[in-house]
Amino acid sequence: MSTDIPQPNPPPGMAERAIDAATDMSHTIGGVAGGLRAAVDRLTYALDEARKPGRPLSTVAAITREAPLASLFVAFLFGVAVARRR
Repeated sequence: MSTDIPQPNPPPGMAERAIDAATDMSHTIGGVAGGLRAAVDRLTYALDEARKPGRPLSTVAAITREAPLASLFVAFLFGVAVARRR
């Protein structure tokens, strides 16, 4: 049995707190980056699937190539309709 009196731990210094904050931030940024990477992968997959022949993006691309001015007019009207709803 020891008779030593336990000494209180001194509070962490400014450098230690800065290192802890940087480490926490690094872990947070790593988590956010992983989430963004997963979201981009899912979006890329969805776009690749939609571009296959006979799918919606393929059809829209073909229509746009055939009649670019009419497609621009339809997109403008769609934008006006959406803007007026808000």
